[in-house]
Amino acid sequence: MKKAISIIKPYLRWFILGGTLFFLLKTFKERFAEIATVRVDATGWLMLIISLIITLLAHVWSGWVWTWILDIFHQSLGLAKGIRVYLITNIAKYLPGNVWHFYGRINAISRQNDSLGAATFSVLLEPLLMAAAALLIAIFSTSLGLVQTDFNLAIYFMQILALIAVLVGIHPRILNPLLARLSRGKKGVALKKPTSLKTYPLLPFAGEIGFVLFRGIGFIFAFLVLQAIAWSQIPALISAFSIAWLLGLVVPGAPGGIGVFEATAIALLDQSQFPPATVLIVVALYRVVSILAEAIAALIAWIIDD
Repeated sequence: MKKAISIIKPYLRWFILGGTLFFLLKTFKERFAEIATVRVDATGWLMLIISLIITLLAHVWSGWVWTWILDIFHQSLGLAKGIRVYLITNIAKYLPGNVWHFYGRINAISRQNDSLGAATFSVLLEPLLMAAAALLIAIFSTSLGLVQTDFNLAIYFMQILALIAVLVGIHPRILNPLLARLSRGKKGVALKKPTSLKTYPLLPFAGEIGFVLFRGIGFIFAFLVLQAIAWSQIPALISAFSIAWLLGLVVPGAPGGIGVFEATAIALLDQSQFPPATVLIVVALYRVVSILAEAIAALIAWIIDD
């Protein structure tokens, strides 16, 4: 068995790369088919390019924030290498299962730092902080009436409780005992310096809020391809994007073939200002923009890495 693994191992990287490219292109083809009939003028193309650049920078920013998370877990890969690993592994989420980007990051950290438990915690904390950031924006938006919702006090308090649970659960006093049990070497021997959370991850949390807002700005520029937007409409668009992105992150799908993101965005936005048909096209446009941004960022990181 070990002999077979040793034979396959040198080709495993290329097998995963090939699978990733296949599913990435498949996803891109499906999303592109949704916007194939859309007519875009010169101004629209400019808006799309700006949206692409902002979304690409959002992913680079997210990679930078991830290095902050690694640092507080004593799992630093270095700024440049950390961002490269993040961007290269990011497109692996298009593989079936949507977990391979986590596996790639955990593998990269544990190879260098010999702590599988700490590597796993440092990687899983990132999407948790992302969800908490979007949830905070959602609660803030609902409280100020920035989005059109059928206010439900029970759901509102559930959101607050969920946010509190996440923010309390990532406190060092709770995580460090778990890390003490999991921070062991590959042979099960405790490390001389057990990994622990140095400080509360407040800065990474703020960074993930910035990431969600970054993505929201990219979404707004995609919206500008089809219709003009007044300054007063921007808070509602960013708020609706954040809530829709959050639900799309935590809910796998919706009935009728409509994605959670699309259904949520249509439900939240004022239909007199943002027609549902326009919202559907904009979401499809932004999905294509997002895929391209992730692919370009991964390609650049891969070229630099080599």
